[in-house]
Amino acid sequence: MDKGILDKQCAHWDDKFSNFSDMFGKNESETAWRALEIFQREGVKNVLELGGGQGRDTIYFAKNGLYVNVLEYTEKGVQIIGENAGQSGLAEYVSAVRHDLREPLPFHGESFDGCYAHQVLCMALTTADLRFLSNEVWRVLRPDGIFLYTVRNTDDPRFRQGVHRGEDMYETKGEFIVHFFSREKIEELAQGFKVLKIEQCEEGSLPRRLFRVSLKKE
Repeated sequence: MDKGILDKQCAHWDDKFSNFSDMFGKNESETAWRALEIFQREGVKNVLELGGGQGRDTIYFAKNGLYVNVLEYTEKGVQIIGENAGQSGLAEYVSAVRHDLREPLPFHGESFDGCYAHQVLCMALTTADLRFLSNEVWRVLRPDGIFLYTVRNTDDPRFRQGVHRGEDMYETKGEFIVHFFSREKIEELAQGFKVLKIEQCEEGSLPRRLFRVSLKKE
């Protein structure tokens, strides 16, 4: 596994965000709708979002009264999220900071009611990185805190396509490195959490086949 190749993903994302202002569309994802329902039901007010991209789900959460701290891998993403929050009159609800998720999360323990990550954990992160990140999410969540995330799964049509980058990570030409998840990997990474639900869903035109995961801190 070549760490240098994994590290270059940041520049790849920055380039995409610079050239495509609405790379994933202007509207929030279906996953964000479902997440908001769960957050509201569980009384979540303060959310940590991992990998906010250009902020489409961030702004949706903020419009619905959630305070969102976003950790984004790229400078361009942080800039766009800040601009969108300001233009929407939501600057007081949104804080965006550049951060590499392979490093410790820059927050004190038990800082958040909930954590949200849409197709971020399935990027160029090794299993060791993911174990570390899962432990960090557990640390910064309050007792009974909710962790909601989606990942590409091993039923996805792109699984085992393109260049193998180690473990279950593959890179197709001109695309990003994707780490494909099995149900067993989700359960392995859930130490310290109660698994509320693991469900399959689809998104996009390929379509991307995802696991949608709901966890609660024990």
